Amino acid sequence: MTAAAPTHPDPTMEAIGQAVTEGRAGDSDSARQKLLGLWSTIGVTGDPLHRCTLAHHLADLYEDPAQALAWDVRALDAADAVTEQRVQEHHAGLHITGFYPSLHLNLADNYRRLGAFDAATEHIDAAEEHAPNLPQGAYGALLRTAIEQVTEAIAQRDTTKRASAPGPTA
Repeated sequence: MTAAAPTHPDPTMEAIGQAVTEGRAGDSDSARQKLLGLWSTIGVTGDPLHRCTLAHHLADLYEDPAQALAWDVRALDAADAVTEQRVQEHHAGLHITGFYPSLHLNLADNYRRLGAFDAATEHIDAAEEHAPNLPQGAYGALLRTAIEQVTEAIAQRDTTKRASAPGPTA
């Protein structure tokens, strides 16, 4: 999922974005704590767009694939509850279908790192199925390349972290 200019101000999405920026700048611990605090505020029944976005980005802040997997599962579950109308309220250029390639890619990569190759294959196949929904440009190209990399790693039964994977470095 890419960051985009919101249609309406959304303080929760802004707070998520600030924490994500902090994590990408290298302060994973602080970003993780901020996102966990927001998760407590949002709750498991809160706005599905908030839950999906937060969980998707929080997963990237964990080095341990089992911890990341738990958050990626939450992100996919929340995405299934997000309506197209809600996504459009946040940003007119976004579509919920565009979230799925990245969500399934992350699940596939975590399952692969855990050695659960059947589950990894199921999710990489789903990522490939949803790949036509990716935008053209750098973001779409990045995800298409990552899908290819994870597909190859699954075929090779490779459980090492990809150099291009998001998240903290080991």
